[in-house]
Amino acid sequence: MNDRRDLAVVRPPAGSLASVHGLSALLAGYHLQTEAEKGRPVAEAAALPAAYRAEVEDPDGAFAGAAVLVARDGDTAVGCVVVTAPVDGRAEIKRLWTAPGFRGRGVASALLDAALAHAARSGVHTVRLSVWRWRTGAVSLYGRLGFSVTASWDEREELVCMERAVEEPNPCTEQGRS
Repeated sequence: MNDRRDLAVVRPPAGSLASVHGLSALLAGYHLQTEAEKGRPVAEAAALPAAYRAEVEDPDGAFAGAAVLVARDGDTAVGCVVVTAPVDGRAEIKRLWTAPGFRGRGVASALLDAALAHAARSGVHTVRLSVWRWRTGAVSLYGRLGFSVTASWDEREELVCMERAVEEPNPCTEQGRS
């Protein structure tokens, strides 16, 4: 069921990510689940590898220069996505995650729509992402949203690399957005 009535996707101001209610828990959930799926389960965020733990503990520092978009239900973060800063007309989508209790409600699609709109406003012509092969639901979602499998730019096995062109924003409908 896609129920976006109470959902808002926002980009918190730079320097405020640590104060976004629920964001650290989302990032911890993403990394804990990923480590478990890779066969390296850890019990808590404090036991994550240092780079992942840094995202949970200091998202402003970990994602400096990137756009972090947060889906909120009321005051609580229920999903997030990171869009890297453009390089040579390309950006990468990272850390797309929806809280398990909010899946099936259109949160991931809303986040991806917002991420693509942000990329277009930033002058990006191509957005890419990588996803673990076993996350078949995510691979299917990306395919439905126009991403296609491309040659890998990452050495890690089991990753599916995908990309899609970004449409130019319509200035009549995009005014006032950031």
